[in-house]
Amino acid sequence: MSFVNVTLQVPFARIFSYLLPDNATPTIGGRVRVPFGQRQAIGIVTAIHNHSDVALDKLRPISDVLDSQSLFSDSLWRILHWAIGYYHYPAGAVLFHALPVLLRQGKPATIAPLWQWFATEQGLSTLPKNLKRAPKQQQALASLLRGPVYRHQVSELQLANTALQALRAKGLCDLRLRTADTHDWRPEFRVNDKRQRLNTEQAAAVGAIRNEDNRFAAWLLAGVTGSGKTEVYLTVLENILTKGQQALVLVPEISLMPQTIARFRERFNAPVEVLHSGLNDNERLAVWMKARRGECAIVIGTRSALFTPFARLGIIVIDEEHDSSYKQHEGWRYHARDLAVFRAREEKIPIVLGTATPALETIYNVQKKKYRQLTLDKRASSDKPTGQKLLDIKGLALTNGLSTPLLDKMRIHLQADNQVMLFLNRRGFAPALLCHECGWIAECQRCDHYYTLHQYQRQLRCHYCDSQRPLPYQCLQCGSTQLVTFGLGTEQLEAALTPLFPSVPITRIDRDTTARKGALENYLNQVQLGGKRILIGTQMLAKGHHFPNVTLVSLLDVDGAIFSGDFRAAERFAQLYTQVAGRAGRADKQGEVLLQTCHPEHPLLQTLLHRGYMEFARQTLQERHQAGLPPFTSHIVFRADDHDNHQAGLFLEQLRQLLDDSPLRDNALWLIGPIPALAPKRSGRFRWQLLLFHPSRLQLQRLVTASLPLVSTLLQSRKVKWSLDVDPLDN
Repeated sequence: MSFVNVTLQVPFARIFSYLLPDNATPTIGGRVRVPFGQRQAIGIVTAIHNHSDVALDKLRPISDVLDSQSLFSDSLWRILHWAIGYYHYPAGAVLFHALPVLLRQGKPATIAPLWQWFATEQGLSTLPKNLKRAPKQQQALASLLRGPVYRHQVSELQLANTALQALRAKGLCDLRLRTADTHDWRPEFRVNDKRQRLNTEQAAAVGAIRNEDNRFAAWLLAGVTGSGKTEVYLTVLENILTKGQQALVLVPEISLMPQTIARFRERFNAPVEVLHSGLNDNERLAVWMKARRGECAIVIGTRSALFTPFARLGIIVIDEEHDSSYKQHEGWRYHARDLAVFRAREEKIPIVLGTATPALETIYNVQKKKYRQLTLDKRASSDKPTGQKLLDIKGLALTNGLSTPLLDKMRIHLQADNQVMLFLNRRGFAPALLCHECGWIAECQRCDHYYTLHQYQRQLRCHYCDSQRPLPYQCLQCGSTQLVTFGLGTEQLEAALTPLFPSVPITRIDRDTTARKGALENYLNQVQLGGKRILIGTQMLAKGHHFPNVTLVSLLDVDGAIFSGDFRAAERFAQLYTQVAGRAGRADKQGEVLLQTCHPEHPLLQTLLHRGYMEFARQTLQERHQAGLPPFTSHIVFRADDHDNHQAGLFLEQLRQLLDDSPLRDNALWLIGPIPALAPKRSGRFRWQLLLFHPSRLQLQRLVTASLPLVSTLLQSRKVKWSLDVDPLDN
């Protein structure tokens, strides 16, 4: 008699045993349907053997075999099982996380028909120039004349759904269900003749990577903003694709997708697919299947695209490798950059980590010779250095956060028909609403955090739990109508600039204005048209965008960013400042960066302005070494939350005692806590944490691995929600 071990989509670490009927032939890594309680569940087979530790009369047979072969390659199977152990997360949750939603639901591993836009006979005989009064329809028709467009590719090609619907009403195009194209792209592969000439630094970087492209090598491509890192990626990929191999390119956010996709599709005559949360389930499965079959050349995706199976993966590229978006902050808290390096090693392929502001952990790995660094110090398009200046605003009158010297500079740049970017990492109208009579402050009762006023929607919103309420007309405590705002948000900044610059278009880019599908692409297209314009935005504007007409960039709230209790705050600000400053002077125009601050003498600001990010990183690494902070120590955080603010702290006290009593505990282990989390209350639950750090990552892992099976024996373990975070970024 044979038995199978099956892992299910359950939030606890347990493998279930089932009987194997004589006519069933499952495979390790394949799915089966099994009875689980009173229902049928989808599971993944992890082992097949001839014995079981469970009594035979307690075992039930599997109901159905869904896959004849594993859904995971051998290397991806090893990577995921390593991650299960390293991040101490249930096997079922990890393995199912790596699969498209439809496969998790038990749907067959086949490509379902997708909706496709195509030009009708009337459309094929119509010239785009006949639609000159409707430029978006003209653009859409021109794209359809080059070939059909799947519905999920509309935003990738920067087309407008409204334009396609208008063409459909005119009989020029229509929708149909079609199976995604399946063919071998390799015989038709070619590189289009739109290469840029590489400078000496770019050519040296490409040569070094190409010399190691048949084995594992981790490269840090550290290039200043505008130095042409994307061109290096493209040139390196030419060689990979010419050999018939595939490439995986990770970007931190969907907002960076359209311009990245456009560059890659413009360069290569080969299928370039995307994976991100904006796709529906059928579209995601189609891309997953095409990559697995080797029917696409390049997959560009966000964090979870790391787990895409490939037939012939030849390289991994991580753009903006320092970005915290690569860290999963809920559930399975993996770091996509670190797992990507592990995957490259398992696949025996090179990986390129590109950024202007490397994470300190990455620089440390270069120093330890685990990674190799390639440097691009020269801007690809301009030799003119960007001027950087601190504006001391002590004693100056501010107009909605804007000083008079800054307003004067803005007028100068706008009069020259250039664009100005104002960076404020705080969306909404104001971060607080208070009563001028009694001092009452509108506060979210579920989070003990101030509501943010969103004036346009007449709403108060909590940016922690996303709860919202209508804007009150009078104080809820004393009844006064004297309600005033405190602080500055992007909405307020936009409203203040409109009367100051009545003839200048203003574009605000943040989560509120880009919530609708295609909104970000429309805004970016407007900016690319040129002409004077004011851009207002949060960190969405800092990540990889190319704005050739922006000549002045200003950071309005520098002091709010550099003073923080988080030891990583300085690193985050330095990265953000460098990225934002890099948006100025990216073409052949002189760029200027102004920082408003009450503390121009601050050492962090002085170092960044006069010696650059890499010198800041060197100094900060020295400070981290002296303080025993990452990357010189390894951290793990246990978190717990409850409804009464008592059980979570008690549970972590018991957990601390359990760790203290472990035979693997040594004097090098530091335990801090239990203490309230930085945000001590969220969504009605009180949050506590216990921090462990140790100079040896291996020793800390051994301690946690040995202790976790005993956690369930703690009295409070079932009275709280608890989790652990390996290598946390927000402790």
